[in-house]
Amino acid sequence: MRAVVTRVKEASVTIDGKTVGEIRKGFLVLLGVHQTDDEAIAKKIADKICGLRVFEDENGKMNVNPTDAGAELLIVSQFTLYADCKSRRPGFSEAARPDLAIPLYELVIAECKARGFKVETGEFGADMQVASVNDGPVTILLDSEEL
Repeated sequence: MRAVVTRVKEASVTIDGKTVGEIRKGFLVLLGVHQTDDEAIAKKIADKICGLRVFEDENGKMNVNPTDAGAELLIVSQFTLYADCKSRRPGFSEAARPDLAIPLYELVIAECKARGFKVETGEFGADMQVASVNDGPVTILLDSEEL
């Protein structure tokens, strides 16, 4: 599983001109599911997202976790995080099919909600427009292969 976690001042997802998810201060999370991922990996990535200490403390150091920062989460499915770019036309055979990806995506959302976060989402498989105002910018790449 891969997650691109961006600290934002605000972020939103729009589908067909209608806003379906929006947050203020927090994380915009683009989440890709690999074909070999399972529930344990989904729980591990959710735990890492919810514990990233990348908000500034009183000394301006990135030392505060999202809970203490009052962060919100916007989690958007993103199968293209598993693009194979060896050729000029990316292939996506490593990305999980929807029958595996959807339940794991939903598990990550549920795990984050269970930790008390306000979680907004996009719509799995939809053509979405994602807007964000990056804060910092701070962008972290999480890969379950390296956690």
